Amino acid sequence: MSGTAVPRSGPGRPRDPRADAAILTAAVDLFVERGLARTSIEAIARRAGVAKATVYKRWSTKEDLLAEAIERARDDIPALDEQDPDVPPAELIEAMLPRWGAALADPRYRALTARLLGAGPDHPALLDIYWNHHVVPRRERARAVLRRAQEAGALDADADLDMLIDMLLGAMIHHLVLEPGSSRPDDHTAYLRRLLRQAGLAIGAGASPAQRS
Repeated sequence: MSGTAVPRSGPGRPRDPRADAAILTAAVDLFVERGLARTSIEAIARRAGVAKATVYKRWSTKEDLLAEAIERARDDIPALDEQDPDVPPAELIEAMLPRWGAALADPRYRALTARLLGAGPDHPALLDIYWNHHVVPRRERARAVLRRAQEAGALDADADLDMLIDMLLGAMIHHLVLEPGSSRPDDHTAYLRRLLRQAGLAIGAGASPAQRS
């Protein structure tokens, strides 16, 4: 018999990665369709075609499950990363802009973001889990790249990086949730490029902030 071994999560039968994928997909789909309050473990199990006990063996709460499901659904959106220190940070960001623009144009991603933000007042546990497991690590990577941009002269050396990240994130959330938005990825890419330049980052211009002022 051929095939790769399925990792075990502890004593007993090995976990089936196909069941994991089905559960995570079902969780995101129901969350987008119904919101958190009307998304239950029972409904997720039914949509995924598994027993309720199968879900509870993997995730102890609905919030834990949804936080992981949302993170998986957003994994294809690139985060600022220092994976190639030889690439100037401004070039790294410029190369990522089309993929970010495609994400902002995706109706499902926009609906997912709106649902996630809307869940905050009544279900703070979900935002707390998502913040600590998804947002904080991405902020750390973004801060590292922006620090490199400062060192390279592509960003003002006195810029408050945490405040800059907050401003960029706030503008993107406004663009995602409150504005009707275009369905054209190129339009969103152009918006992000303008946003980053307004924040003081020299991208696509071949000049430092001082040279462009």
